[in-house]
Amino acid sequence: MTTGESRPTFLLVHGAYHTSTTWRHLQRELSAAGWKSEVIDMPSAGKHHGPDAGLYDDAEALAERLGRMEGPVVVVGHSHAGLTITELGGGHPNLVHLVYLAAFMPTEGESAGSLSGIPIPEVQSGPAPAMPDPRAALYGDLSDDEASDEITRLVDQSLLSCCQPTTRASWRTVPSTYVLCEQDQAMSPAAQESFALRATRIERIKSGHSPQLSAPDQLAALLARIATIAMAERG
Repeated sequence: MTTGESRPTFLLVHGAYHTSTTWRHLQRELSAAGWKSEVIDMPSAGKHHGPDAGLYDDAEALAERLGRMEGPVVVVGHSHAGLTITELGGGHPNLVHLVYLAAFMPTEGESAGSLSGIPIPEVQSGPAPAMPDPRAALYGDLSDDEASDEITRLVDQSLLSCCQPTTRASWRTVPSTYVLCEQDQAMSPAAQESFALRATRIERIKSGHSPQLSAPDQLAALLARIATIAMAERG
């Protein structure tokens, strides 16, 4: 059993169009179970960082934050953040595990655009096109009121972050778990199955694209199990 002293801290990385507030329910569940977590806001999401921050800016911000954290860390990337945690690369002594949550899991040279089959535009400045139906795609298993609240929290996403290709693949050197969301309407379970083949192990959860909102208790328990196994294997 992982003790409180040896338990890693979860660093939760949000996906496109979101901010760190997407993790608030999950953080509550993790804390209630005795697990520490931290969140980070990505430069490519929202206007306060500038409209042209890209994937490399996100990865640099994540690396800087990781470097300031003490003790072992499990980094969890949701959706688009799979690109970010992949671009993070190795060389972080306190990084013990990567968790891809309904996330892109690219190889070197792939981008969100290329993985989605979207042509890369010549001009890559400004915001990416808005998601046409976030209610159905992202929050299909939330109540109408809950989904409406989450939609008001969405922000602009930079187009550049969707176009820049990854230059590294951290999952080649860092153990990883892919958490496949079986009722996902934003990223098909079939696509997730394909990505998951690159992970060290695969877990599944019966939820839509955002289990941190629709099933935070189940996701917290799953993350705790993943972290416990990761620490046991690390020795």
